[in-house]
Amino acid sequence: MSKTMAKAAMVRLLIPAGKAAPTPPVGPALGARGVKSMDFCKEFNAKTAHIAQGVPVPTIITVQPDRTFTFITKTPPATYFLKKAAGIEKGTGKPGHEITGTISLKHVYEIAKIKASDEHMRHIPLESVARMVVGSARSLGVKVVP
Repeated sequence: MSKTMAKAAMVRLLIPAGKAAPTPPVGPALGARGVKSMDFCKEFNAKTAHIAQGVPVPTIITVQPDRTFTFITKTPPATYFLKKAAGIEKGTGKPGHEITGTISLKHVYEIAKIKASDEHMRHIPLESVARMVVGSARSLGVKVVP
């Protein structure tokens, strides 16, 4: 029997744009897989330089068995945009019972347009993406008004 092929490892992280540093969560997640976290941080910060500093960016890092890596970035989470639009710091502790803020349907469609540009959302109609955004708003305690 020949040796089994080593598989690429996938690491999913939520990293603030332009602020990747070899501290947790980046350092330990990549260090455990033998990747120099400083190399990743430099590349990530360069790639996210056009985004406002500190915006959370979902990132999927694929680490190959030879310790090389590639990564893709996605648009910030819908909850980030919802909180920003509603002007709130955090969501409610009791979704469905407390309302922490309100946003208009126009905001929902703006957020849906941004989220629809993600690779995994390209095949989903904008209306469906908007419904997902409304669902996220509901779980945050944000009321959507017409």
